[in-house]
Amino acid sequence: MAQQTPVSVEAVDGYIAAAFETNDPSSIAKALGEVARTRNMSKLAKDVGMNRSALYRALSGDGNPEFATILKVVRALGLKLMPVERESDAA
Repeated sequence: MAQQTPVSVEAVDGYIAAAFETNDPSSIAKALGEVARTRNMSKLAKDVGMNRSALYRALSGDGNPEFATILKVVRALGLKLMPVERESDAA
């Protein structure tokens, strides 16, 4: 089994933030899934209260996870969601 390379917190934050910038739920779920796979997916599934295969499906980009699941995954990854006022579209 190959050892996974640690991913820096800054890299994860940036990757997840970029996914949220798309405003596309499937992109957000997929990005969370990709980050989750760099961690211990079995432990993450246990922390979230789901079985591993259901979590894989929910975060595949093709799934449609509930918002509560997204919040649990974000928390289990050591992140948090914070509302931030968006910049005006008009310059």
